[in-house]
Amino acid sequence: MASTTNYLAYDLGASSGRAVLGRFDGARLDIEEIHRFPNQGIPVGNHYYWDALRLFDEMCTGLRLAVRSGEPLNGMGCDTWGVDYGLLDAQDNLLGNPFCYRDERTQGMMEVAFERVSREEIFEHTGIQFMELNTLYQLLAQRLSQSPQLDIARTFLTMPDLFNFWFTGMKVCEYSNATTTQFYNPRENAWAKSMLNALDIPTDMLPDVVSPGTVLGPMRKSIADEMGIAPVDVIAPACHDTGSAVAAVPHSSPDAVYISCGTWALMGAELPAPAINQSALAHNFTNEGGVDHTIRFLKNISGLWIVQECRRVWALAGKEYSWEELMGLAMASDRLASFIDPDHADFGTPGDMPSRIRDFCRRTGQRLPDSEGDIIRTALESLALKCRFVLGQLEDVLGKTLGDIHIVGGGIHNTLLCQFIASATGRAVLSGPAEATAMGNLLMQAMGKGQIGSLDELRDIVRASTAIKTYSPTDADAWDEAFEKFQQVI
Repeated sequence: MASTTNYLAYDLGASSGRAVLGRFDGARLDIEEIHRFPNQGIPVGNHYYWDALRLFDEMCTGLRLAVRSGEPLNGMGCDTWGVDYGLLDAQDNLLGNPFCYRDERTQGMMEVAFERVSREEIFEHTGIQFMELNTLYQLLAQRLSQSPQLDIARTFLTMPDLFNFWFTGMKVCEYSNATTTQFYNPRENAWAKSMLNALDIPTDMLPDVVSPGTVLGPMRKSIADEMGIAPVDVIAPACHDTGSAVAAVPHSSPDAVYISCGTWALMGAELPAPAINQSALAHNFTNEGGVDHTIRFLKNISGLWIVQECRRVWALAGKEYSWEELMGLAMASDRLASFIDPDHADFGTPGDMPSRIRDFCRRTGQRLPDSEGDIIRTALESLALKCRFVLGQLEDVLGKTLGDIHIVGGGIHNTLLCQFIASATGRAVLSGPAEATAMGNLLMQAMGKGQIGSLDELRDIVRASTAIKTYSPTDADAWDEAFEKFQQVI
């Protein structure tokens, strides 16, 4: 019987975090969620923050539960959402609560940046999609607000790097997350310091960048002593959650499309080198770092965030719906009746999402979705049509027709959305694994420890460890007609 090695993955998203134990026998990976905890931005005053200390405490609780299982750990690694960060002073103290990317301080910052460095030059340096939430505009907003933190800061760390530092004392940035900042140059494999200097953003606080799979070192002795164990190696997987998820997409074709679907829907293709050109700029695609020297060429689409906010707003009003109940209501509603642009600014910040959806439909001269089911169906069908829209752009930039669509992440549990995407795009949709991020994290740890030799081998293990479900397109004429209307709306 093959011996088993055990790894602990921390997977922190914008709405929840988990500690996941992985047992790897060399051919298959079995996973077990041992701790789950909520996460959300916290409004204080006029801003929106993350509670980083509580999140770290929850991670320590996950470690404690893993230790109690009695199975020795061979490694542990963390992935989180991108773009947000913490700043440390000269004594390595955290300078303030990290801002949430949905904070409104970045509004208008892209235009301010373009007055100093052109849009074309920023893209030439970084190859990253333009979004107000990017770290570049967060730091610019911090500079323009005359925050003293930037003058005091000695170390900049993205969120997973901050947690890694608290676990190990190592101050580095992992490559996949560093690229999401929009101030890392993926062709030169270096921080874009000249561009940052032009924006008056300090660069001496930027640490070294390490590759996915790097063993950062053993956890701090104080943590190991508290847990009653020998220090465990902390390994940087792809510390950006989408980077870990894409690593676990079980495709074998260079023409495959992936969607990592959760709060966000990240849609793209895997490339061997950055595609930084006029077409990519025109369509606002991004070149983010992947594992094994790959590039995640993709576009961020607002995913199930809108549905999550609708559910939250209804719950505050005393209407508690399970996800299954919401999907049942959506299935019973009229199909392809109204559309929104999921990426419109109206839907980017927390608030009364149902009212915003109705207001958008009113402004664009469409039928108003009245019931909860109407609203959810409008959001899901619009997301599927936006995926078709982005697929067309992706094929235009890459100059070829792409193949099947692989959807991974928690969004695959929304079978209605998976079917909508298949029908909207006219492509077969292969869904699974739901736990792609955790699996990618765990298996990249195993790669860092020398148990897996290549990305292809890693994906073979994913295929052997999970079930894949296929959705076939239906109602082509109806969806083609809907797409014409959708394009007029957006």
